[in-house]
Amino acid sequence: MRAAVINTPDATPVWADFPDPQQQPNQAPLKLVGAGLHHVVRALASARHYGSDQAYPLVPGLDAVARTDDGRLVYTGLPQSPWGTMAEWLVTPFEVELPAGADPLAVAAGMNPATSGWMPLITHRKEMGELDTVLVLGATGTSGSLAVRAALSLGAQRVIAAGRDRQALARLHDLGAVTIPLSVSGPDAWATDLSAAVAAAQPTLVLDFVWGPVAEATFAALGGAGTDDDSAMIDYVQIGSLAGTDAVLPAALLRSRRIRISGSGTGSVSKARMIAELPGIIARFADGTFDAPYTVYPLSRIGEAWAHQGRTRAVVVPD
Repeated sequence: MRAAVINTPDATPVWADFPDPQQQPNQAPLKLVGAGLHHVVRALASARHYGSDQAYPLVPGLDAVARTDDGRLVYTGLPQSPWGTMAEWLVTPFEVELPAGADPLAVAAGMNPATSGWMPLITHRKEMGELDTVLVLGATGTSGSLAVRAALSLGAQRVIAAGRDRQALARLHDLGAVTIPLSVSGPDAWATDLSAAVAAAQPTLVLDFVWGPVAEATFAALGGAGTDDDSAMIDYVQIGSLAGTDAVLPAALLRSRRIRISGSGTGSVSKARMIAELPGIIARFADGTFDAPYTVYPLSRIGEAWAHQGRTRAVVVPD
């Protein structure tokens, strides 16, 4: 078959022949419709992600929308390495049928980033019974903006969206979020930007898509209001690290606040739990609650797709 192929960790993928995926009993291969080029796809392919098995050559791609042999459109993913989803044919462990009205390429572009915020939101709501105040850091990226939409759709009483793209923040404000424009002057100003919002409404759930100095500024804001024995529990969930892979965690914050700091991602969330939530996420793409702007590239132009930047997500489709 023809596929995007990466031969070394630092190489750009090329359009080339690759062995067909190993077939499974009673399971026909799926035909690719569209595969999203997510941040995690690049990280896995370059061996910068903790989940990479560093086996080359490989086909990149974590998830996709595909067509079954009887013509149904399904969302699928998690193929066995070295096969990924950016290939003409896929063999995968699950299929979730797309409902009427769902744009298959928007689903391909948006399901991975949408799931990253959805899982901790659902987990927190199940544990606490409701969503109170949710703070989303990195809210103007694809994952963060979908997390804001998810929190609103799941009934959060208040959603605070923090990010640097003022136009994207304006769109989230129109949806009902409280927005915090983070200063372009850098980390020293971010704690000030965040402190007023935290003082006005202490978040009970923080979704952090950026980490690094933004997390450090948030720790300062969360710990800057003194001590309060009656304050609500804060659940701080680290999801992405676009601003930095490390952050300094103040000891005083752990002693002065009822706070739990955890992560959400491959390895910390079971595949079974994630797959069980996929229909609910897909339904929100079908009804317009979620959207994911995308730019389409055929497989033969995988190099251009790999270099794609901007506010849309690259989606790779068959030639």
